[in-house]
Amino acid sequence: MKFDDFNLKKELLEAINSAGFKEPSPIQKEAIPKILDGDDLIAQAHTGTGKTAAFGLPILNMLKKDQNAEALIIVPTRELATQVSDEIYRFGKFLGVKTSTIYGGSSYERQIKNFKNSNVVVATPGRLIDLLKSKKIELSPRFVVLDEADEMLDMGFLDDIKEIFSLLKNKEHQTLMFSATMPKPIKELANQILKNPTTIKITQNNITNSNIKQNFYVVKENQRDDALVRLIDFKDPKKAIVFCRTRKESDRIANMLNSKGYNASSLHGDMSQREREEVMRGFRKGDIEILIATDVAARGLDVNDITHVFNYHIPFNSESYVHRIGRTARGGKEGVAISIVTPDEFNALNKIQKSVGSKLEAKEVPTIDDVYSKQQQNFIEEIKSKPTNQKAYELVQKLIEDENLNEKEVAIKLASMLLKNNKIKGANEIGLNLNEIEKLIKNSHKANKRRAKRRRKR
Repeated sequence: MKFDDFNLKKELLEAINSAGFKEPSPIQKEAIPKILDGDDLIAQAHTGTGKTAAFGLPILNMLKKDQNAEALIIVPTRELATQVSDEIYRFGKFLGVKTSTIYGGSSYERQIKNFKNSNVVVATPGRLIDLLKSKKIELSPRFVVLDEADEMLDMGFLDDIKEIFSLLKNKEHQTLMFSATMPKPIKELANQILKNPTTIKITQNNITNSNIKQNFYVVKENQRDDALVRLIDFKDPKKAIVFCRTRKESDRIANMLNSKGYNASSLHGDMSQREREEVMRGFRKGDIEILIATDVAARGLDVNDITHVFNYHIPFNSESYVHRIGRTARGGKEGVAISIVTPDEFNALNKIQKSVGSKLEAKEVPTIDDVYSKQQQNFIEEIKSKPTNQKAYELVQKLIEDENLNEKEVAIKLASMLLKNNKIKGANEIGLNLNEIEKLIKNSHKANKRRAKRRRKR
């Protein structure tokens, strides 16, 4: 299936092509026709599956642009509000569609002014309900989207969502709900606010993106830092996120990586909105190579060119794992997800593998020699790809003629300059080798069988 098959407006197809999208994702294939038919929709799909385009493209196709705020998209976080607004604007740019965002921590006046000139409004529940109850704005949307509904439940927004729907002037809107999971309160909410909805569920096999290579490395607890640094040295990520569990840990890891020469920054819930926006701006521009984030801070985080995701600790549940690794391999690109685990965390790892339906491949943490070999190959590829210029030729000639060096000596000295700052620190061998990991896997299976046998006897 191609995007042409949806009979979308030519301006939308032009924007899709310019964004580099080749073919619709599974959620887009199923959701777009139903939304275009006017159905209310419940779509169960995880982050990274193309949800924004799944609801954004059909809504943009149906906008009349004859009223203010024709579409309302409610999201759990400020970051997601900005990202969804940017993506809707990108898809609607050739249609002349205007978007606005409403969220806390920013100027009321500016948001109200932008709202009055927008076709699509993307809002977080807190600030939106504040503006509606104070009658600073009124909303009569034709389309309402609840994005990441389960996240809004986790953040305590469910009552706010119900009140927002009671305050909307137009009760005949088409309502679309997107959620990674469907706990009972979300099902009950859906029964209250949707009319005869169509339900779409991405199957277990589609939960994790097939373009993500998933690996795990087994280390001792006191080797986590060394393993992370060694893996970053070896993988050489262009843009990466390291997930950890606490604000304190994210700051410590960021400081540790910066002390070793990386451009790293932490992102957590205790930061001000200005600080968060500054960090995200630097990460998107490439000034920050590695973002150290907690799960809460990374909710809704959407950056297209993330090459690697590192789990400094394995997450507590499969939903968090899927959300984390879904930050890479966006837009048809390939990505790598790396989990650092200890033997004590093996049961948690097995549960995640079983839940998400994909196998994580065991790997050995690279040795110092492995890193040197990889860096050497990278240098070779970089040197081969570099174009030559006249000034470089003149410099080499000068070294040969004036300094009495031969060509081989010049090459060795230049290579030495390139390599001088690439000292690999830490122990040569970190963590368990593949044979040890295999034994650990077998022992884990035996222990699980013994536990299951004991449970049956009870």
